[in-house]
Amino acid sequence: MSTFIDTAVDFLSNGLTRATGWQVFIFTMVVTHITIASVTIFLHRCQAHRALELHAIPSHFFRFWLWLTTGQVTKEWAAIHRKHHAKCETEEDPHSPVTRGIKKVLFEGAELYRAECKNMETMEKYGHGTPDDWMERNVYTRFSWQGVALMLIIDLMLFGVIGATVWAVQMAWIPITAAGIINGIGHYWGYRNYDCTDASRNILPIGILIGGEELHNNHHTFGTSAKLSSKWYEFDIGWMYIRCMEIVGLAKVKKVAPEPKFKEIKAVVDLETLQAVITNRYDVMAKYTKSLRRTWRDEVANLREKAMFEAQMLKSTKKLLQREPTKLEAPQQQQLSEVLAHSRALKTMHDMRVELGLIWERSTVSREQLVQQLQDWCVRAEASGIQTLREFSLRLRTYA
Repeated sequence: MSTFIDTAVDFLSNGLTRATGWQVFIFTMVVTHITIASVTIFLHRCQAHRALELHAIPSHFFRFWLWLTTGQVTKEWAAIHRKHHAKCETEEDPHSPVTRGIKKVLFEGAELYRAECKNMETMEKYGHGTPDDWMERNVYTRFSWQGVALMLIIDLMLFGVIGATVWAVQMAWIPITAAGIINGIGHYWGYRNYDCTDASRNILPIGILIGGEELHNNHHTFGTSAKLSSKWYEFDIGWMYIRCMEIVGLAKVKKVAPEPKFKEIKAVVDLETLQAVITNRYDVMAKYTKSLRRTWRDEVANLREKAMFEAQMLKSTKKLLQREPTKLEAPQQQQLSEVLAHSRALKTMHDMRVELGLIWERSTVSREQLVQQLQDWCVRAEASGIQTLREFSLRLRTYA
């Protein structure tokens, strides 16, 4: 009897593996990372955005693993995420910190997700095209909570009582990282490569811990791209996994964000230049913002001396100058106008930025007219006497 009790106690304490603390920690990090990879590759890039196609082997593995570790239903996740993009930063957005507050999304993101799952209109409108086979209907959707219960049993058998802690970390991983950090901080804090229409931010340039989803501004700018990294210093581990699967025939990338290509400077812009500028408009505006910052550095000393603006006001104005003009509210536009009235260079660059943005927004104008408007814009930019504007215009002529 004592031998049986000792064996039982030993099993409860150490499980089948008799793993050390470090081994349990490494196991936890590995399995949570597999879960993150499953979410970003399968649920997000493949199912929600159709940026790639997956072979049946990884596709079924991801579905099974997500059933075990999250209990998430593919249709529900894809539908809610698609609605997030369609209604981003509005009252209909299921989890926007802009409308709901950062604390609400950061700490109650999972609750917001569960509430939206019950919205049948969302499921019907945005949940199309997701798996609907026998396994999905009769196992993954019908018995969604049984998967995570099975995972608890597995963890307890492997590690004993400490397996309950491993399981708790697994269950909290997605609600914290995806529902909280990405949906919350990813629309609240970080840097922006592109001034897209929403408040998305890149949290970190190195996307490993959350599978590349840290590059959230890049994703919202190019929503259907299978690759989330954009700059040379950014790393998207999810993209690395996708490329590895593509090499061995387990995945097929359908779309990635356009990469600008350049030729020699054209004396007169043509249709090819226009199409290239429109295709790469986010890159164009990012470079224009960089030119604006250079002009600001040249002008800020004069603004302090001649107009006697306070340092705090100039700091806030600098941020306003770099934002999309149409996003500024009336008080912000008034503040910006007061400063621009004392700098011809900054006012010229601000006004020409507005004009440049209108070129790809005018749907009622013919291509020939747009080409002429772009050519006129370049001529005026190069004759403005502003060196940064002239250099930008010459670069604009090289897009191909």
